[in-house]
Amino acid sequence: MLWLADNDEKRIARGVAKGDKRAMRALYALVAGSMSSACRRYITQDDDAQDVVQDAFLSIITHIGDFVYQGKGSLRAWATRIAVNQALNFLKRQQQQPLLLNEELLGDLADDDSPPDLYAMDADRLHALIRSLPDGYRTVFNLYAIEGKSHREIAALLGIKENTSASQYHRAKAMLARQIKQYLSQNSPSHEA
Repeated sequence: MLWLADNDEKRIARGVAKGDKRAMRALYALVAGSMSSACRRYITQDDDAQDVVQDAFLSIITHIGDFVYQGKGSLRAWATRIAVNQALNFLKRQQQQPLLLNEELLGDLADDDSPPDLYAMDADRLHALIRSLPDGYRTVFNLYAIEGKSHREIAALLGIKENTSASQYHRAKAMLARQIKQYLSQNSPSHEA
């Protein structure tokens, strides 16, 4: 029981590989939060995101033998990558086409020289604004800005062109900046007076 308290990732992985239920509970406690956060960045419906987390957890248990310990936090990082991949697969199944948005729908999203003040906004509201982006924009934004993928990697993952990924990211960033500024202007103390 001590290894559960120590949260030793190698021991947890070995226990899961042996079918130890305590190890599976410890694994879930260790990775569920980051997996859920990752899935919710890509999938806007909470029920769907939770289903994807469950599918990802089953995949993790099934493929625990593929895990290679690379230091503290590597089990959580590995599990989160699996969750992101599951979320992307879910979105691909839902779309039945590449995750793109008809750019004519949004009109001109010209860049404003002044970036929004992110420190004036709480993290939950920022997360909600990111989740409100259209699927294609949100997916590319998350892969590039959060996951650190290159446009080449994103293009390969989503089956799109590299310059399409860059364009989607640019538009997502512009749309998000506009939404943040709008939110801040509507919720500033001077606006409420």
